[in-house]
Amino acid sequence: MTVLLELVDVDVAIGPATILRGIQLQVQREDRVALIGANGSGKSTLLRTLHGLLKPVRGLQSTAFGARQAMVFQRPFLLRTTVARNLALGLRLAGVPPHEIAARVPDALARVGLADIGERHARHLSVGQQQRVAFARAWALRPDLLFLDEPTASLDPPAKREIESLMATFAEAGTTMVFASHNLGQVKRLATRVVYLERGRLLADLPVAAFFDHDRLREVSREADLFLQGEMA
Repeated sequence: MTVLLELVDVDVAIGPATILRGIQLQVQREDRVALIGANGSGKSTLLRTLHGLLKPVRGLQSTAFGARQAMVFQRPFLLRTTVARNLALGLRLAGVPPHEIAARVPDALARVGLADIGERHARHLSVGQQQRVAFARAWALRPDLLFLDEPTASLDPPAKREIESLMATFAEAGTTMVFASHNLGQVKRLATRVVYLERGRLLADLPVAAFFDHDRLREVSREADLFLQGEMA
């Protein structure tokens, strides 16, 4: 398999605080990697590092040449303009030609079930609709790598199901995904691998079936096994 991203013994600091320590991680094409751990464990920092928003203070980071990336945050940032213009601006910044932008915007909105709201003001949408707009903006970029930071955390159950369906659509299209989640059911449904973080250290990296096998997980990381038992209690 093609390695799209790799971190080798990486430390990441924010101000004087070191948030991630000694991270070793490979992300291969078509992986669906779930990041789990308690609040403050470093999941969001790791996502931002993988996406290039934060730079390591130690270690090596490499990304496959030409790999296109997009990120969807827990609370999507949308500009004070129409939905269509939010998508078009992202494509313009990515260097997509104008004629292609005109085709990609309606296609992306149709993909997420929002074909009829392109001219609505993005800030006037429901939280669930705003998250779908963020997915449309990501889809329009046609990313090889998609990073998702708790994409369903603030949504009601119907909206969560819609977003999970969109994540599955990305996976079916061959998009490699790395997503942070507190929802273990979601992890089981969507991930192929699970990475467990605790206090900025990566303590387990296993295929999803092995991670949810207590005997196997206990062999790799007692801390990860205790976390899982607590979450499933």
